[in-house]
Amino acid sequence: MQARLAEPFGSFPDILMDWCRAQPDAIALIDDHRDVAWAELVGLVERLAARLVETGLGRGQSVAILGTSSVEYALVFLAAVRAGGVAAPLTTSASPDQLAGMAKDSGARHLFIDAGKAAELGPDFMADMIRVPLEEVEQWMAPPGSRAPAFEPGPGDPFNIIYSSGTTGIPKGIVHSHQMRWRQFAATALSYLGAGLEVRSLASTPLYSNTTMVAFLPVLLAGGTVRIMGKFDAARWLGHAEADRTTVTMLVPVQYQRLMDFDRLVEFDLSSLALKYCTSAPFSPELKREVLARMPGGLVEIYSMTEGGVVCLLPAHEFPDKLHTVGRPAPGSELKVLDDEDNEVPPGTPGNLVGRSQTMMSGYKNRPDKTSEAQWKDPATGEVWMRMGDVGRVDEDGFVELVGRAKDMIISGGFNIYPSDLEAQLMVEPDVLEAAVVGAASRRWGESPVAFVRLADGAREPEVIRAAVNERLGKTQRLAALHPIAEMPRSHIGKLLKSDLREIAERLGGIE
Repeated sequence: MQARLAEPFGSFPDILMDWCRAQPDAIALIDDHRDVAWAELVGLVERLAARLVETGLGRGQSVAILGTSSVEYALVFLAAVRAGGVAAPLTTSASPDQLAGMAKDSGARHLFIDAGKAAELGPDFMADMIRVPLEEVEQWMAPPGSRAPAFEPGPGDPFNIIYSSGTTGIPKGIVHSHQMRWRQFAATALSYLGAGLEVRSLASTPLYSNTTMVAFLPVLLAGGTVRIMGKFDAARWLGHAEADRTTVTMLVPVQYQRLMDFDRLVEFDLSSLALKYCTSAPFSPELKREVLARMPGGLVEIYSMTEGGVVCLLPAHEFPDKLHTVGRPAPGSELKVLDDEDNEVPPGTPGNLVGRSQTMMSGYKNRPDKTSEAQWKDPATGEVWMRMGDVGRVDEDGFVELVGRAKDMIISGGFNIYPSDLEAQLMVEPDVLEAAVVGAASRRWGESPVAFVRLADGAREPEVIRAAVNERLGKTQRLAALHPIAEMPRSHIGKLLKSDLREIAERLGGIE
């Protein structure tokens, strides 16, 4: 198996079939309701893929999936790929209009939907599609023993579409090819096998998120077991990790924070944890340090985008003095730092990050204009790089420190203000549990920095905290206002929604 995974390209369905033959009785998938052994997994995927083809699925055509993560959800995802189609999971938190737009954009003929979303959206939602309840997938699929027609993927064939988590309009569909997914995950699976790791994964982020693929696809390529959780809950996560003897997991920062805040964390045996990943949102040095101290196993932060670009890795357990960074570019990844005129800047200077690697998207579905906007072409070589959307700098050891999102940078009186610098100063205050800084319109300065903070019980008055922080900041950086907030607005995978905070700041007004 290791020799096959070391090849420059291969077939996901073929590898799954190989594991079925090698370990038919081992468990492949588990959720709260059932477990599925490898022989059963491949049989169900074949039957479902056969039925998809029978009902009109063509090569390269999408299969839309909408609902809470489950074994059935995973089966549909895998069957879409096995049938020569494209898995198109849809974001459950999107509005009905957005969901309809995504389904139409994907070109899907089939929609697999769970009971909860079906009840919420009603019987008329996408009624022109072949709608299959996820709970009834086994009744819908082809009879036992059925096999789908042979499918040999080509490197450029689409594997899946992941829809971006945009808050307005129809999210863009990010297309990943079979080659991209193979390069991304075969090497990870190979590393697990090479280390002799028994891979038992706990996937607790939604299967419509690219984040979750790290805890799903390479685990199956390595012949491991994936535990699929629905809604995240700290106590349930810890119970699963203990009972399953979980060795690998992927969590976003807000989930790590909830585990750290859970008062019974020490009661659970997590000694099997070998490798914990984190991605998708800023991961504070303080939280990394606490996770390293309180949870066993290595901790690896991944910095990249669903679209691809540079991939940076920070093995936090190996570099405790670099926790303020997102690590260094992984092998095969390249990074440049550019000014606003797209000229490279000297080392240590903040600038706009662009990157490239072997794991780049094929493009946005049906959006060549947006694909072009997301790219930067090196004028000297014509090579295509992805605009990462972040402002960052590279230190003398090659580690990348993020200063902030390019669109979040505040320009006040002609000066660039990086929110992360102000947020770091706010977090020095013992009363502040969480902080976010955004720019608010100012007649006098164009923009002024405004802070939103989640405060501890018994905290000092907000104006007292603001004054203390402003004493440590330069004149151009000083906070124009500080607003307490009960909970920070976040996306489905825990990304802070600064666009929501800017809207709140605009409504509150009061900035000169």
